[in-house]
Formats: sequence, structure tokens, C-alpha cells
Amino acid sequence: MTADPRRHIPRTDTLLADPRLSEAHQLFGADVVKQAIREAQQRARDDRIKPADVLPAALAALPPAPAPLSRVINATGVVLHTNLGRAPLSAAAVAAVTAATGYTDIEYDVTTGARARRGRSALDALRAAVPDAGDVHVVNNGAAALVLAATALAARREIVVARSEMVEIGDGFRLHELLASTGARLREVGATNRAHLRDYTEAVSPRTGFILKVHPSNFRIEGFTSAVGVAELARLPVPVVADIGSGLLRPEPLLPDEPDAATWLREGATVVTASGDKLLGGPQAGLLLGRQEVIETLRRHPLARALRVDKLTLAALEATLRQPVTPTALALHAYEGELRERAERLAARLVASGAAATVTPSDGVVGGGSAPGLRLPGWAVRLPPGLAEPLRRGVPCVVGRIHDGHLLLDLRCVPPVEDEVVAQAVECACS
Repeated sequence: MTADPRRHIPRTDTLLADPRLSEAHQLFGADVVKQAIREAQQRARDDRIKPADVLPAALAALPPAPAPLSRVINATGVVLHTNLGRAPLSAAAVAAVTAATGYTDIEYDVTTGARARRGRSALDALRAAVPDAGDVHVVNNGAAALVLAATALAARREIVVARSEMVEIGDGFRLHELLASTGARLREVGATNRAHLRDYTEAVSPRTGFILKVHPSNFRIEGFTSAVGVAELARLPVPVVADIGSGLLRPEPLLPDEPDAATWLREGATVVTASGDKLLGGPQAGLLLGRQEVIETLRRHPLARALRVDKLTLAALEATLRQPVTPTALALHAYEGELRERAERLAARLVASGAAATVTPSDGVVGGGSAPGLRLPGWAVRLPPGLAEPLRRGVPCVVGRIHDGHLLLDLRCVPPVEDEVVAQAVECACS
């Protein structure tokens, strides 16, 4: 009688002892690993796989990563793609985050053994990056920075703001609703397209908490328009809170219409607020930079505790500030000729594999609500639109954009070392 091969199905304890599953046990936990083993064993009992294939089947059934977020290759040409997590971290920031996953000296002075100011090293780096700021503070995002300023400086008082700067940010959140939630009252001045200094002058009163200046970074108003700059507003007898939004700390010649923190502080802004995960190229964070006594008021407000950032964010932010060659900067300044050469090499490889690939001009954009209307000249590989879905569902996920009935893979935001990965992904999607 022939022995039943199912008797050779490996036992659960034997499989768990294998180093590969032992490592997975540490990453995913016992329940996930045991479920993968049970399913593989059952497939062997049903004669769908051989007993020798139980271990490979269990390994293949495990998730690709411990967290539900999946890696994405951004081939859209949008540098700060909000749906893809905005700015990717630099290698230095990733290393800093990894180092900060254990115990750290985030609030501990190793010299004295006493408690120290939280995140002082990251704050020192931010202060050094913007010497015009008397002091700095960091919260968990740009909106939180504005909420903290409004709560600490204008609760039950008025915030004067131009109608043309009453913006709506992502996911339907509107500036006036955000600020009203703090207990402040908004005093709108000017018309939709024009505001003058006299509008602000007439609105300022003893009830005014501050004037809010917002850079309308995600849209443009053209034609018969006027706006009042920070330097003029700073001459009025109330604080000026200025939101640059994008996180640009210093002037950037590529983006002449984007305000920066250093310039607005020099022009007299009391506090400048910004995001960390946009043009700065760092983690999600809200930056507050300004006069020392005002920043101290914000830092000591009870709400600041609820909005504070964790050690991983502080580590990534400091590394970004101290080593500012970020993936965001590289993508913004990518050389058009090099983008074309890369696209041509990728297209030639794909044509040789049987894919219908050509090279076409492709303008990238900054994204993330920054520099609306600015085009970044580049090139992309044009493919049939039917490849979009299998590329999105592949591992790794590759996201391009559909334009004029074609799928475009723009390499601006793809590191050159990943061109081979993109090629393999397209070949797999074509098969």
C-alpha cells in the first residue's frame, strides 16, 4: 500500500521553528503567522500543493509588510502628491527615524541626568535654518500650527483676514471654519479680488487678536487684483501671523512666487507658520517661527501638549534640516535632458520586451498646494492605459497618470536606481 503523502505535511511547531517563519513571527505576531501556516497545511491536505511546499506557501501568504501602508513608486510627475504621502523622506531622515525607535534622550540631558526641553536638538536645527526667527516650535501639522496660534492669541477676540485668502485646504476643510473652532471671531476685509491697507486699518480695534496673512498656495487669482504684503501689515499696531503653507524656509529661485519664512520674518511677521512635509521635504509637522516671547506663549499654552510631535517626527525633521538634499529638492531640480535619457532607455527596454512604449514630453508639477500653475518640463514613457490597474496592483505598486487616453510614467520622482524596478513591473503587468 502506498503511504499517504499527506502524512508528511510538516507540523506547526516544526514550521514555527524555521528561521524564516521565526523572523516573521517577530514582525507580524503569532496569530498572523499561525493563520498562514494553517491555510498552507490545509491546501496540502486538499492535495492542492505538495507537503514540501507548505513552508513556501505559508511565507507567500504573509503580508508584504507589518503595516497596512504599501510602498508606492510615484511615476505621476507630481512631486508633493498628497494622496501618496507628500514628501518622501531622505535617507538621512529614514536612518534618524530608525535610530529613534528605541529609547532616546528626547527629554533627557545625558550630562546632568536631569529632564531637558523636549526635542531641543531638532528645535536647534530649525532655529539655525531660519536665523531670523527669535524662537521656534513644532506641532503635528500646518493646520495645527494655525489652530495653536489662534487659540493662544485670539480666543474670544477677532482675527482680521482678507476675503481673498479664505482658502479651502484638502478634504473640504476651510480656513474660516478651522479658525472659528478655536473660539476666535473672523473679521473679513476687502473684496474677493482686492484688498487694501486701509481695509485692515479700519478693521483693527482693541478686539483684534492678530492679522492673518495667508499665502493662497493652491490657487491663483489673476486680472484686477491687489493684496497687502507682510511689510505693510507689520506697521499696524497688532501682531501679524503669516502662513506660508509650503514650508519654504529660504528663497528658492525655481519658485519665485512662493513666499519663504526668512523673508516674511524680516518683513515683520510676528509668527510664520508652515508645513514640514511639503517644500521642506521632511515629515508631516507644523512649524511655528517668530518672536521669542510669542513663541514661548504658544509653547506654554495647554493646547500645545495635545498638538506635540513624537520622537520619530523630531528625528526626521532634524535630519532633514541638517542634510537638506532631500528627494523633494532632487525631483524639483531634475535635469530635463537626464529625464529624457532615462525615459528613452526605459522605453527601449520595454519595446524589446514586447510592450507598446514610446517617449513623450511630460510637464511635472510641484503639488501639495504649492506653486499652482508652475510647470516642470520633463519626459515620460507612454503606455497603453490598460496597464494602469495591473501596475497599481503589483508589488511594488507603480502609479502613473492617464493623459489623453494614454498611461504616462513620469520618472521625475522615481530615483534612478529604481528604473529597473519600474521596467520589471511593466513587464510583469504586460504578461
